[in-house]
Amino acid sequence: MSTPSIWSIVLAAGNGSRLAKAGINERKQFIDYQGVPLFWHSLRTFSRIALVRGIMLVVPETELDRVTAWVNQLLDAEPLGMPIVCVKGGARRQDSVYQALCHLPEDCNRVFVHDAARPFFTPQCVHKLLEAVTSDVVGAVPGCAVTDTVKQVHGARVLRTLDRSCLMAVQTPQLFDRNTLQQAHAKALQDNWNVTDDASMVEMMNKNVVVVDGDPGNVKITLPEDLRHLALQQETPVPVSGLGYDVHAYGGNRPMVIGGVPIPGGPDIKAHSDGDVLIHALCDAILGCIGQGDIGDLFPDSDATFENMPSSAFLAEVLDRAMQHGLTMTHVDMTVVAQTPRLSPFKVQIKKNLACLMALPFDRVNLKATTEEGLGFTGTKQGIKAMALVTGTINKPRPVP
Repeated sequence: MSTPSIWSIVLAAGNGSRLAKAGINERKQFIDYQGVPLFWHSLRTFSRIALVRGIMLVVPETELDRVTAWVNQLLDAEPLGMPIVCVKGGARRQDSVYQALCHLPEDCNRVFVHDAARPFFTPQCVHKLLEAVTSDVVGAVPGCAVTDTVKQVHGARVLRTLDRSCLMAVQTPQLFDRNTLQQAHAKALQDNWNVTDDASMVEMMNKNVVVVDGDPGNVKITLPEDLRHLALQQETPVPVSGLGYDVHAYGGNRPMVIGGVPIPGGPDIKAHSDGDVLIHALCDAILGCIGQGDIGDLFPDSDATFENMPSSAFLAEVLDRAMQHGLTMTHVDMTVVAQTPRLSPFKVQIKKNLACLMALPFDRVNLKATTEEGLGFTGTKQGIKAMALVTGTINKPRPVP
């Protein structure tokens, strides 16, 4: 089965009228939270999901130029490693989704739709949705069981009490087959459907949508009193560090690649994958932070699946696991030891590439290159070795009352 091409649509085009009535002038999706706008937290989470290729950020038409420039500034400070495309929204939520669908690449076959006003969704939720959508299931949504008694009313008069055992409060992100969702939106436009989420449209097309377990902490910032969640959703950071070490011999048939950067004229490497000694050490260091063994456990050289595989694919999978475990990397320090080749001309390029892959600022990634003065196997030009030290925090969210 081919790997799906997945994009995410993040909706940030609302006018925030309910907050405006309370005297809050900024739209909720643009409110500052932990030093960045609220919508950035959703982009950051999606960027750590290996299967997501890019993000469509839908913003108010009047704010398109401002937000595009804003996003570019944020990306300069914190590269997310994937394209972020800003598109103008429509009058209604469903109009904004349709605008984004029309701008998706042709090869995109699955799409997440998410409200930027839900900044607390987790990678665990995303993975549940990815597992749920199959050839037979065209849509999946996260939902939480309704714990309150729910009554149907007309004005102030109670008409009946609903059976809450069959009710779910549905959240975003929601995941769909792209063609099915686009057909549903076209039908909604043609027949003037007015819905509150995308799953409703797909259901009205008699397509199969399933619910996965949602997260009570995945709250939506809608009313002024919801802003308390931003203050209460604090994290208790636990400092962690991980050390990685890797060695490769010269004399093989793999062109040398260090940190994802080809090294012209470097000795060929003996390896099962592409033999990127630095990324291998980096992967082990990240896995050390989350207590998940080493890359030999995840990508054994006895498995033909990983033969010739670029090490950047290993790093993407490791970063995805790290995100699931709540790891926030703060700094990376690496050393490459080799008598040959000289790596000085490539150090900046390697740092830039790894900073982008890890979504870290450039100044938080350090690379040193040295020799062993002719001693040992590196000194006799038999091979190369690398070490990496990753520091960060494991974030333990405090439950919101």
